[in-house]
Amino acid sequence: MPNNSLAAGAAGDVYKSKEEIPIMSNAGKTGLVVTAHPGDFVWRAGGAIALHVKKGYRVKIACLSFGERGESQFAWKEAGATMEKVKAGRRDEAQRAAEMLGAEIEFFDAGDYPLRLTDKHFDRMVDIYRELNPSFVLTHALEDPYNFDHPNAAHFAQETRVVAQAMGHKPGAKYTYSAPPVFLFEPHQPEMCNFKPQVILNIDEVWEIKRKTFEILAAQKHLWAYYERVALQRGVQGGRNTGKPMTYGEAYQRLFPMAMEELA
Repeated sequence: MPNNSLAAGAAGDVYKSKEEIPIMSNAGKTGLVVTAHPGDFVWRAGGAIALHVKKGYRVKIACLSFGERGESQFAWKEAGATMEKVKAGRRDEAQRAAEMLGAEIEFFDAGDYPLRLTDKHFDRMVDIYRELNPSFVLTHALEDPYNFDHPNAAHFAQETRVVAQAMGHKPGAKYTYSAPPVFLFEPHQPEMCNFKPQVILNIDEVWEIKRKTFEILAAQKHLWAYYERVALQRGVQGGRNTGKPMTYGEAYQRLFPMAMEELA
């Protein structure tokens, strides 16, 4: 029976719930989420974050922007809205959402619509990989014709993941790092983004946490019901593929092949 964890499974697996694992069973293991905007890590990966935290993982979110221009519709409708107020509000939402899920969060403030990542941002992301040595990485799909910040964030996550391995980058630095598997979380319109739901993660045991986290994101309340429907749909698909009950799921696409010694 496969471990219900993104750090242990092959492309095409549907992960199954197991009895609760003691919190120290994964002590020392880590996960990294690279997200373009605050809402993305909640809608698309909130279940994975909460589930792995519950299993004892340290999870860190690298939030590249505050979503202040294109991801804050309701915030801009408030009287007296300014860029400073919107950014401050979204930062507060993201911080509280991360805390509810049990994760750390670091803000890059790299702009929104468009996302403008600099060499300084790049070096910091490489440092995060080396400091955290994550067991897995979650980030955006490789394509998204509706939001170019998303594939840009995915490319940034991938390139820094590779550069972190390079001994010639900051030579002499001491670190322990092995390039982790990358899982792409589900975009808003997967059929338009060439997204393949190869992995369905059972998030039943943490669904209530994820759903409550939605309500922190007041600037995007129009998406609450939509992403609940997405979770229910993936839960149905997960159940059909395992023959075991699953109500809520999250879909991921694996970026690299999984090396295995047996298929069962």
